[in-house]
Amino acid sequence: MKLTILGGGGFRVPLVYGALLGDRAEGRVTRVVLYDPDPARLSAVARVLADQADGVPEAPAVTVTTDLDEALRSTDFVFSAIRVGGLEGRAADERVALAEGVLGQETVGAGGIAYGLRTLPVTDHIARRVAALAPDAWFINFTNPAGLVTEAMSRHLGDRVIGICDSPVGLGRRVARVLGATDPHRAGIDYIGLNHLGWLRALHIDGRDQLPRLFTEPGLLDAFEEGRLFGADWLRSLGCVPNEYLHYYYFNRETVRAYQAAERTRGAFLHDQQERFYAQVNNPAVPALAAWDAVRAEREATYMAESRDAAGAGERDEASLTESGGYEKVALALMRAIARDERATLILNVRNRGTLAALDADAVIEAPCLVDANGAHPLSAAPLPDHATGLVTAVKAVEREVMAAAASGSRATAVKAFALHPLVDSVAVARRLVDGYLAVHPGLAYLSKS
Repeated sequence: MKLTILGGGGFRVPLVYGALLGDRAEGRVTRVVLYDPDPARLSAVARVLADQADGVPEAPAVTVTTDLDEALRSTDFVFSAIRVGGLEGRAADERVALAEGVLGQETVGAGGIAYGLRTLPVTDHIARRVAALAPDAWFINFTNPAGLVTEAMSRHLGDRVIGICDSPVGLGRRVARVLGATDPHRAGIDYIGLNHLGWLRALHIDGRDQLPRLFTEPGLLDAFEEGRLFGADWLRSLGCVPNEYLHYYYFNRETVRAYQAAERTRGAFLHDQQERFYAQVNNPAVPALAAWDAVRAEREATYMAESRDAAGAGERDEASLTESGGYEKVALALMRAIARDERATLILNVRNRGTLAALDADAVIEAPCLVDANGAHPLSAAPLPDHATGLVTAVKAVEREVMAAAASGSRATAVKAFALHPLVDSVAVARRLVDGYLAVHPGLAYLSKS
């Protein structure tokens, strides 16, 4: 079975390949094709993968290419984790937003909109090539903003494009561990929303919802990352546990101040870190896998550092790191379920199909799904409370305006997308944001229509 990885020169590709190395069942991936327009990055990642495969019997063969059509032909699965504009683009997104006093995070608020506007024309082209060259392939999307990109691509690929994210799984496992689950991986998670905008509402261990204990037993809310990030009082008020990205909404002003006070933005930090890594690993004398491991550990430890600073949550503890969802594990579980018709329940980004009554059938949501050979099918869910429904519908409306702007090239529609976002909330600021992003991103020059 052939797997094509778009963004094959990306730093986290070894996570996906490492997960494949542990798969020994029939119907496994035997060939991996890495596609990336940057040959130097491809070469560096290929070296890391070669070190990973050293001594592993029947490791999937790896080839690299800078030709998209070559990568897609006859493939069974496509895994996409591209970054249009690179980390330079992310850092610019952050700077422009922070200069206007709004959040520039890569998937949330102004930064997420800018990233989406850069990315959608590229992923639209990719979706069209997949439909032409590999119409029977399953497309697994991790490219951010994951929900927005998945919905846009579904207009060409239908239900054969499925978005993944590791945040909900990681949240569920951390809460399950605190509640005493002997196997956190087997806990039943009631989670619903949009990508990076969802809530854990129940957690079943041995068939019984244990989440109410989290809010009543002393010390439990302080024992995991999201509890410290949001604070026990706020979580008790909500009666559920939000995805960590909702910190940007619930504590927006504090987070913006923390970003503004930071020595460097997250994008600038990752840019500098990865520039060093790729230069280092392209030196044949450097042990590639060891260098990658060291950089990955630093990257994980500093994840969402500004939000933790704003909340006074301290550094990430070992349990938070070990109970991360692992997007590569979600991707492998999804591929297994489809390729082998092994039924599995996974939290995925798929078309709504009536799961959330407040949204139309084609809106991509993040929800538990039953997966089999026919794809992913969202499970029925109880309605969200009003406060959550309001956020979900507001952000989905913004996503639709981003898609409309990318399709039409309308600057006015792009301004509308920024202005309608709850974390921008100003038409004047929205206009300045569009001007600022047009000045720094050549890839947004298509927004030239009135």
